[in-house]
Amino acid sequence: MSKLTYTRCGDYYIPDLKLSEQPEAPIGKYGRMRQRYLKEHRTSLYSSLILSEKLYPHLLEIDQAAYERMDAMLPRMMEAAGVTEELKSRDPMRWVGLMNTLKAQVEEVIQSELIFQ
Repeated sequence: MSKLTYTRCGDYYIPDLKLSEQPEAPIGKYGRMRQRYLKEHRTSLYSSLILSEKLYPHLLEIDQAAYERMDAMLPRMMEAAGVTEELKSRDPMRWVGLMNTLKAQVEEVIQSELIFQ
């Protein structure tokens, strides 16, 4: 175990902490949603992940899993709802409405299973 050093600021000693390098990959939409949820509703887990330097990898993992889940679920739901290229060319407004509905349903599943757990 390494010895901690401290810097004096007024009447207080503040530990000299240094975080290790984190990957440069950007956190996507679902990673940011997870971060906000942890910060607002699961503060102890959020603090624990920050202190153990596991928050950023956790957020990247959640983001990647969410996009993989969306890529897997959306085509199956499109097939079940009858959303096809033929419908897109025949009735574009209906196709857009159905696609928006399906995307909202998939996002709701992702939020309940990955983000808000």
